[in-house]
Amino acid sequence: MYIKRSIDKELLAWSKDSSRKPLLLRGARQVGKSTAVRELAKGFEYYLEINFEEQKRVHSLFKEDLSPIELCDNLSIMYNTPVIPGLTLLFFDEIQPCLPAISSLRFFYEKYPELHVIAAGSLLEFALEELPSFGVGRVRSMFLYPFSFDEFLGACGENRLLELKHKASVKHPLQEVIHDKLLKLFKRFLIIGGMPEVVAHYTEGKNLTACQNVLNDLIISLKDDFSKYKKRVPSLRISEVFQSVVQQTGGKFNFTRAATGSNHKQIKEALDLLIMAGLVIPVTHTSANGIPLGAESNIKKRKMLIFDTGIFQRLLGLDIANILFEEDFDIVNKGAIAELYVGLELLKSSSCYQQQDLWYWHREALNSNAEVDYIIQNQQEIIPVEVKSGKKGSMQSLHLFLKEKKSPFGIRFSLENYSEYKQIRVFPLYAAGVMG
Repeated sequence: MYIKRSIDKELLAWSKDSSRKPLLLRGARQVGKSTAVRELAKGFEYYLEINFEEQKRVHSLFKEDLSPIELCDNLSIMYNTPVIPGLTLLFFDEIQPCLPAISSLRFFYEKYPELHVIAAGSLLEFALEELPSFGVGRVRSMFLYPFSFDEFLGACGENRLLELKHKASVKHPLQEVIHDKLLKLFKRFLIIGGMPEVVAHYTEGKNLTACQNVLNDLIISLKDDFSKYKKRVPSLRISEVFQSVVQQTGGKFNFTRAATGSNHKQIKEALDLLIMAGLVIPVTHTSANGIPLGAESNIKKRKMLIFDTGIFQRLLGLDIANILFEEDFDIVNKGAIAELYVGLELLKSSSCYQQQDLWYWHREALNSNAEVDYIIQNQQEIIPVEVKSGKKGSMQSLHLFLKEKKSPFGIRFSLENYSEYKQIRVFPLYAAGVMG
């Protein structure tokens, strides 16, 4: 059974747009790209899916100098499926091994725009690095991440709860019984994470232990892919850096702790590959003196996030009972999982048509260190965001930022219900994706 995703509406809107471009669906492996396209295909009379990893013989068709119409005629014969504009959805899956197929997308826009064409690939970014300008202005990208908490609630059939959550705000907090129910589901989501296979497993049996086994399988699969990233970077080094990202979550990434026997350049290369694969997401330091936030950024100061909380807790070997039953996450890896969750929700709630950058602020001064977990732009305003893993905690850094930068207000995520303290708007952690 298909579980609805937020991306479904965007895919449907793309399919009905008369001026659409060929679509490139991007994201890490096993986040649900192919499944979402197959769901969209139910609205078409014909559907042709070509997997370039499995079906090697099709590569030869793209080596010829053919027009898109001729190419589709040949594909139609090869797969015995009509390729008719308006009636057929043509899907190139795992397209990254065939660079000519990626290059062909621009010609579909120029010479066969009436045909619906989607391409996707798990390691697509590596191929695009070799074709940096292949589809500028001619191909539209759409980015997909693992399930958000809102999508998880929908998958669990909690549509009424989701509706109440979206109506809540600092001026209209939820009733405590509703707040408590959301917290319980939120803690389960931290453990499960948003990988579609794990979410589907949970919705079928509500068995957290069984979900841990699915996560184990996914981790093995992800690590098996490391050998495909680039031959010159040993998969063992990539694996060490990946594990180090998990261990250093919540703090500035320290290269000297990342991989045994590797120098800074080697570690950076492995880290860059993990970022390209979508498994690691950087959070970059910004001085936050003005917009855009990237104008005064420092890529030498970065925190690194792994792309899923479920994968995170399995790799770290956290005690899931502590996450479920303790009121304060500080006992769970110093609250890093809460900070990770908020960063991922900020990404997932951003536009699917662009890759959102994440920022943080840190001031190092004698006897006066201060750090704000995330800095976001709200129209023309710069808003500091602090994440607390319990219901208490100092907000000195947040107040210092507000005073220095003259921001109109700050946001604090915690286990508390919606509330407000002067310049600080308090949101429950489960509201990180949609702040009312």
